[in-house]
Amino acid sequence: MDRDGVPPAGGGAGERPVRADARRNRARILEAAEAVFAEQGATASTEAVAARAGVAIGTVFRHFPTKPELLKAVVMNLLDRLIAEADAMVGDPDAVAALFEFCARVMEIGAQNRAVFARLAETGVQVRVGDALTRLRPAVDLLLERAKEAGTVRDDLLPTELVALLAAICQEAMTDEWSEPFRQRALTILFDGMRPAAAGESIARATRARR
Repeated sequence: MDRDGVPPAGGGAGERPVRADARRNRARILEAAEAVFAEQGATASTEAVAARAGVAIGTVFRHFPTKPELLKAVVMNLLDRLIAEADAMVGDPDAVAALFEFCARVMEIGAQNRAVFARLAETGVQVRVGDALTRLRPAVDLLLERAKEAGTVRDDLLPTELVALLAAICQEAMTDEWSEPFRQRALTILFDGMRPAAAGESIARATRARR
């Protein structure tokens, strides 16, 4: 079997279409699962996922034999998409606000898929934002460096500090089911702390430090 759980068609010219079809089906199932779980919660049936994807229930089970495996795959697919989005932001040198957009996107994905993460936790699989951000560190480092060069964030902000703060806020938002206005306010406060301080505030801090 190939990695999608579909037997080869016997090699030769007939093998590639089968694998391509399997990849398309897998992608459709994951897209459908993300939408169904977001709408109905992680207790939604696998049948509902199959119906949304337009495939037979047996096709879903061939790719994902158990519900936890499907949930895990949805999470990994989300992370892969987030990595691709971060890479695209890094590749756009004119996106001076990309770092802030990235932070907001991490919060959005976590909030939209809270039900999936909660259901996985019931199976013993903990989804931690900090672990996901570790995989994104190269992109985070570049986005932060570019933001500093553009003067949109404070010069003394370290990547480890940004990752720790963003992970803590997003994890808490997921765990406690923060409302959308509360999430936006939390991000606003985080962003205010990331931006360069006014000259007067910098002088006041320096004065306090000398006392």
